[in-house]
Amino acid sequence: MITVASLLQVWTVGISDDQRRSDVLVVLGASQYDGRPSAVFAARLDHAFDLYRRGVAPLVVTVGGAQVGDAYTEGQAGANYLASRGVPVTALMPVGEGRDTLGSLRAVAAAMARHQWRSAVIVTDPWHSLRSRTIARDLDIDAVTSPVRTGPSTRGFGTQLRYIAREGVAYRFYQLFHRTTPAGVAPPAV
Repeated sequence: MITVASLLQVWTVGISDDQRRSDVLVVLGASQYDGRPSAVFAARLDHAFDLYRRGVAPLVVTVGGAQVGDAYTEGQAGANYLASRGVPVTALMPVGEGRDTLGSLRAVAAAMARHQWRSAVIVTDPWHSLRSRTIARDLDIDAVTSPVRTGPSTRGFGTQLRYIAREGVAYRFYQLFHRTTPAGVAPPAV
């Protein structure tokens, strides 16, 4: 199912950084703990903060749902984090939906359609960029990616190889079936 070409695509998009001016920055969620972003999520949010400050987009969309019993969604935890760093609340749009990349980007696409926004810079981990961009484009978002260069997914050659392999499988699965990855394909522990 996975091919060398898929792995090369994951790697090529992951090392690219497109910071073109867009309608919104979309920060894909990751775990949050009682409103505090995980290290993976914080790295994404910090990168989005830098892009926002440089004027890449006037609005930051933070996305992601909640697990059963959570007091916060990933979207709200991300917006709160960015507000605490000085991003005006009027420049933040939490989208508290999505349990995976596909569900999250479907929620973002619906929000963007309501506001008539077309273009987005997606902020995520390098090796998650190809699949995220592909899904967004399939949902009619004019999407590019600006991946993080810090955080757990970028530490160490072995960790990066595991993420590239995982995303190669997830990307091919999405290409074939246009749905989320099968059960049992989990990100590597970091």
